[in-house]
Amino acid sequence: QVQLVESGGGLVQPGGSLRLSCAASGFTLRYYVLGWFRQAPGKEREGVSYISVSGGITGYADSVKGRFTISRDNAKNTVYLQMNSLKPEDTAVYYCAALSRPSLVEEYVEVWGQGTLVTVSS
Repeated sequence: QVQLVESGGGLVQPGGSLRLSCAASGFTLRYYVLGWFRQAPGKEREGVSYISVSGGITGYADSVKGRFTISRDNAKNTVYLQMNSLKPEDTAVYYCAALSRPSLVEEYVEVWGQGTLVTVSS
């Protein structure tokens, strides 16, 4: 059974940091572009970041550029999202995804993770 499982979410104060992890089972991530999406309360899901199959190309939403960093470790079948300088606006459920193309277009998502909640509050 193919699965992506996120972990690392939780409560953090504004200005703090968290690192999210997403591990795959039932398939290998090396053949996929990987991405992170998020959905804030009462809002539509939006793309956050993506990384190419080799890790050499990355893309970020303007709202997180300079604060978030995506990375992958194909040997561990895992993708990460390092989140620094967190703001209350970053509060959301974060989803990892395996995509068929280097984009944050949901049409190209092949596998979704179940989501992990990040709450940024003092």
